[in-house]
Amino acid sequence: MKKNEINRMKLEFDALSSNEAFARQTLSIFAASLDPTLEEISDLRVVISEAVTNAVVHAYKNNGGKVVITASLYEDRRLKIKIRDWGCGIEDIEKCLQPLYTTDASGERGGMGFPIMQAMSHKFRVTSSVGHGTVLYIEFKFS
Repeated sequence: MKKNEINRMKLEFDALSSNEAFARQTLSIFAASLDPTLEEISDLRVVISEAVTNAVVHAYKNNGGKVVITASLYEDRRLKIKIRDWGCGIEDIEKCLQPLYTTDASGERGGMGFPIMQAMSHKFRVTSSVGHGTVLYIEFKFS
């Protein structure tokens, strides 16, 4: 384990909308040992839901694939999360970080996923390669 890391986990699952709740619950339970507040755990749950939904709907266009989440807990009450998909990738990350921007031509999606994730986490970063997938790096610091 890395310096000050007290626990880590890895979760791999199919990119199905039904697995969004599974991922959300698993990360919530994993983070519980840091005794987050109800607001902090609520923020974590929303962020995980948004991230997994993005992989299912945007990265894989509801056609399946794999999502891998790794997470580490630290002595200073931080939770670092990495969420990886091997979907279509993002052509313009900066554009996707803007509120109300969406790649969903149907108009059903509001384009608030990344802005919500940014607002509810302490650190948020996206890397992506078109045709090779996307990685989200998310960090929470619990009080």
